[in-house]
Amino acid sequence: MTQTATLTHPAAGPGLSFGQAVRLVAEREIVTRVRSRAFQVSTGIMLAAVLAGVIISGLLGGRTSTTPVAVVGDAAGQVQHASGLDITRADSVAAATEMVENGTVKAAIVSDPSSPAKVRIIADEQAPDALVNSLSIQPAVTLLHPPAVPPGLRYIASYGFGIVFLMSAATFGGTIAQSVVEEKQTRIVEILISSVTSRTLLTGKILGNSLLAFAQVVLLGACAVIGLSTTGESSVLSALGAPMAWFVIFFVIGFVLLAAMFAAAASLVSRQEDVQSTVTPVTMLVMVPYFLVIFFNNNDVVLTVMSYVPFSAAVGMPLRIFLSQAAWWEPLLSLLVLIGGTAGVIMIAAKIYGNALLRTGAKVSVREALRSSGVE
Repeated sequence: MTQTATLTHPAAGPGLSFGQAVRLVAEREIVTRVRSRAFQVSTGIMLAAVLAGVIISGLLGGRTSTTPVAVVGDAAGQVQHASGLDITRADSVAAATEMVENGTVKAAIVSDPSSPAKVRIIADEQAPDALVNSLSIQPAVTLLHPPAVPPGLRYIASYGFGIVFLMSAATFGGTIAQSVVEEKQTRIVEILISSVTSRTLLTGKILGNSLLAFAQVVLLGACAVIGLSTTGESSVLSALGAPMAWFVIFFVIGFVLLAAMFAAAASLVSRQEDVQSTVTPVTMLVMVPYFLVIFFNNNDVVLTVMSYVPFSAAVGMPLRIFLSQAAWWEPLLSLLVLIGGTAGVIMIAAKIYGNALLRTGAKVSVREALRSSGVE
């Protein structure tokens, strides 16, 4: 009842401008959402998960695993350049063998002229595969086209952009859908429409939730920066600076597109039980970019196509910028395509939303909503 009073205040009368009405609706959406315990808890968990994930991955990435070994005589010269070994010198093969048996070292390395590697490994019950591989004679490798970004870092960046987009868009998009149906089911929308137009109501809902989504993405980015700074990953942080800035820009506009689709889809039904099936197509659009960057992050063609498709540009283009695959003009062109697509979707969504908002009972089809005349 308090939420309704916010819009039926005398200031929300006929003299209220479009901007003022939108601001009132947006404030109502923001206040209602921020006061929600579920929103506070979920946001806190996401921020903690991002911060912990970045710090843990950085610490694990910087940790070196060593194998304690005993080395006898000339064998030291054969293994001095091998990585991952904690070398202890032994006076004799017998002494090294004893160290292996009592668990002081995992293996002993002794000279063996008959072996191709010129050394022999003495272990207790099982051959130490990691040690064997580290001492294996391997040819030098020359890459004609070495990747600008290591494959592991490429995957982590792909996962990061994809999961942030998926979680934020799905969470706030679902909130918009639930809000629209709740207002229809409780008939609150009839009171709201007496104060503001359906277009104003839709704009306010999109604006309020977009601001919250934007704030959440910025906070997640700040947590990532703190985590990278804590683990000393300055090179990764500098490389992610521009892509993260572009991601925020693309996400804000891309979320407006998805938010309009969520609101329009939810306006077609009048019961909470029907929301999920109605918004499933939009939810699938949110999930597609995530799965594409997870499974095709090493496919340049897929990433290029993604960067010019409105609902996936927020993930594809920042990732290509991070990988140094995009020319300077490509983000601008992709942004124009996204803005144009968003404007077109908003026009269609506003018509569906306005025509279906006061329709109760059976589900309204998209075709019927586009054809019928509703409230403006």
